[in-house]
Amino acid sequence: QLQASGGGLVQAGGSLRLSCAVSGLTFGNSAIAWFRQAPGKEREGIACIVSDNDDTVYSDSVKGRFTISRDNAKNMVYLQMNSLKPDDTAVYYCARRSIYTNEYNYWGQGTQVTVSS
Repeated sequence: QLQASGGGLVQAGGSLRLSCAVSGLTFGNSAIAWFRQAPGKEREGIACIVSDNDDTVYSDSVKGRFTISRDNAKNMVYLQMNSLKPDDTAVYYCARRSIYTNEYNYWGQGTQVTVSS
């Protein structure tokens, strides 16, 4: 299971840190990603980290502002979000896939992030 938390309401320019707790799943040999979906828009993958080597990938929309990190000992993945913009308003989800596949088959329940202007 994955449990996302840490969302909330923040003013533009502010920061939030999202957390994703991974339980009951193998943390190694996996990639954990953050996705978001705003009302009326398609789901967007924004950041990904591979558990075994710290490789990270970011979408252009968040590169330089968001940082994904992990704590293998705690089976936690974090998304530090800085310089937030109203366009970052969305429900944020964490998801897991095996490094041997491209399909994310475990998803958290989502946490709402609202950025006011």
